[in-house]
Amino acid sequence: MNRRLFLSAGLIGLSSKADRRIEGGFVFEDQKTGHLLRDRKKTLPRPAREVRVPVVIVGGGIAGLSAAWELDRRGFRDFVLLEMNPRAGGNSRWGENTISRYPWAAHYLPVPDHGATLVRELCQELGLLKDGAWDERHLCFSPQERLFQYGQWYEGLEPTGAPGAHEQYRRFEEAMSGFRVSGEFTIPMERGGKPSELDRISMAEWLRRNRFDAPGLAWYVNYACRDDYGATAAETSAWAGIHYFASRAPDDKGPLTWPEGNGWILERLLAKLGRYVRTNALVYRIRKDGPRMRVTTPEAEYSAEVVIYAAPTFTAPYVMENAPRVDDFEYSPWLTANLVLDRWPSERGFEPAWDNVILRSPGLGYVVANHQSLATRSDAWVWTYYTSFAEGAPAQNRRWLIEHDWTYWRNAVLDDLARAHPDIRQCVRRVDIFRIGHAMIRPKVGFIWSQQRQAVAGGKGNLVFANSDLSGLSIFEEAQYRGVTAARRALRRISRG
Repeated sequence: MNRRLFLSAGLIGLSSKADRRIEGGFVFEDQKTGHLLRDRKKTLPRPAREVRVPVVIVGGGIAGLSAAWELDRRGFRDFVLLEMNPRAGGNSRWGENTISRYPWAAHYLPVPDHGATLVRELCQELGLLKDGAWDERHLCFSPQERLFQYGQWYEGLEPTGAPGAHEQYRRFEEAMSGFRVSGEFTIPMERGGKPSELDRISMAEWLRRNRFDAPGLAWYVNYACRDDYGATAAETSAWAGIHYFASRAPDDKGPLTWPEGNGWILERLLAKLGRYVRTNALVYRIRKDGPRMRVTTPEAEYSAEVVIYAAPTFTAPYVMENAPRVDDFEYSPWLTANLVLDRWPSERGFEPAWDNVILRSPGLGYVVANHQSLATRSDAWVWTYYTSFAEGAPAQNRRWLIEHDWTYWRNAVLDDLARAHPDIRQCVRRVDIFRIGHAMIRPKVGFIWSQQRQAVAGGKGNLVFANSDLSGLSIFEEAQYRGVTAARRALRRISRG
């Protein structure tokens, strides 16, 4: 549906004379730097100096910063973190204008249960959790969610079903409750996960086998897979699909969110850990040098006892000698757009919410950045629109994403939003777009418990992998867990040496 509906955007979105001028452009065109490694079209300069340091962390997303957080809080401070971009943060980066801060990707943190100890420890450190109580200023304000269907907005994200659909929703929730109490579907996934036959079939096949065929329920499950995994239910492992619904308490009071999304957490991590971070540091070679590792950037070559590789795992063969096999690791491209509106567009039904989803849309909807504002009135708004390219081959979708210009994608975004807001073009004055070629790992059928994923995640020697893709689930908690786990392995390695 995504590709088929978006393909016509360049024609449907042709501006009429009545349309206002809309400014904007692309941001963070990271792929240009990354492609230097892939294509080897440019000779990268030899570094001018050598730095000797016990630990080097490669990658400044949440996994890399979590490794730094763990090292620092354990009193180990002789390390550096290398980030190829001008700003660290990965999918937690954020922006700001005169109206509001806003996210560029990750925009919330679900309230962690008591078993997610690492996330809770971080939340306590950040002042979000005190004496077992959550600071309500950081919990999502009401109303949280709404769905556009049948020409108007309705509260919640559950589609209105045909006769008999309610019984399927009830039966589906009972099945998820059973999986929830099994203890197998946990966050982090290593806490309770174990090899399962559910990983051998798709989520769509699991629905079919269990006679879940109500169109609304099928849409809702497919939306969940597209939203969290960038893949359709037909391509998502049933284990991962069930994990989405069974890993969290159904009555949690969250999520935790901010105008800048997870940028709120990022900003505080960087305030604490920024002294270790080296930006614009493209790592283009990692190799063994006797008992040590050498990490090469254009500015410096680092000699380390341990390297924590927190960059996406698929990049390893481009920079490492004797890199492990990673051909099973498959990533979905995404597009996000931040829109500045001078007024709220016309609509019908339930009132505006934080998360706004359009039934059977090619996109995933939008969140309202200044929904979390304490101001009693706003004359302007910032919406963050999301879509994952879930259908078809990821490589083909990446080419499609990069080959089309800003005007094409601006029109695609506005055409999609016009389904619920017909006058959207008269309200928007700016659209900035972030194209993410490898936004998140796809937990495709067979991947979660594949030997290849488990082998890379296991790690050995003085090279330790740490990205969230090692879990097959691209969520904050998994990135943090992998980073902290890698840091602990590094410390054990150093203490033995």
